[in-house]
Amino acid sequence: MKVAVYTGTFNPLHKGHLAIMKYLTESGGFDTVYLTVSPQSPFKPYMAAESGAARLKAAEEAVARHSGLRVRVEDIELHLPAPQYTVRTLDALKKREPGNEFTLVIGADNLLNIDRWKDADRILTEYGVAVYPRKGYDMAAMRNRLMSGNNLLHAGEAGRTKSGNAGGSYRILLMSDAPVVDISSTEIREGIAAGRDMSEYLM
Repeated sequence: MKVAVYTGTFNPLHKGHLAIMKYLTESGGFDTVYLTVSPQSPFKPYMAAESGAARLKAAEEAVARHSGLRVRVEDIELHLPAPQYTVRTLDALKKREPGNEFTLVIGADNLLNIDRWKDADRILTEYGVAVYPRKGYDMAAMRNRLMSGNNLLHAGEAGRTKSGNAGGSYRILLMSDAPVVDISSTEIREGIAAGRDMSEYLM
């Protein structure tokens, strides 16, 4: 089974997330989506890990409101030791379900900064990424830079990667016709804090 692993803090889930999940199973070639709730992102240390259980429950309720979704809310990161590096999540899923093929789902903004991720080289070679568009990001140019070997992930002679694989072995699927997410969880939280009704954006 081809599984799209969509990780995040999802604080809160919104219609942009929903559009991406629908695209993945209806047009992206995936059998199902594992919506993987992170207790705390290594890049968001200000978020309390203790809120993970509440966000997991909210995610389960949000998914339940949309019948027919091929989405499973996954709590595996809540049981992994901190920090919750994505490569550890993917490894844990593969160990638990060796018969499935897992691909990480990220936005174009994360592809730009993937050199900051732990074991990014392994993620790109062993699992691959499916990238959805974000405004202001040239996905094709970023993919070409990574595939050429002319990037920070390469740390040896002749453009070899740390694991010994050439950049050409990276699995980078560009979902160019996927919907563009033009609302963020941060904007929704800020709107709620300002007293605005943001319900139309929520999943």
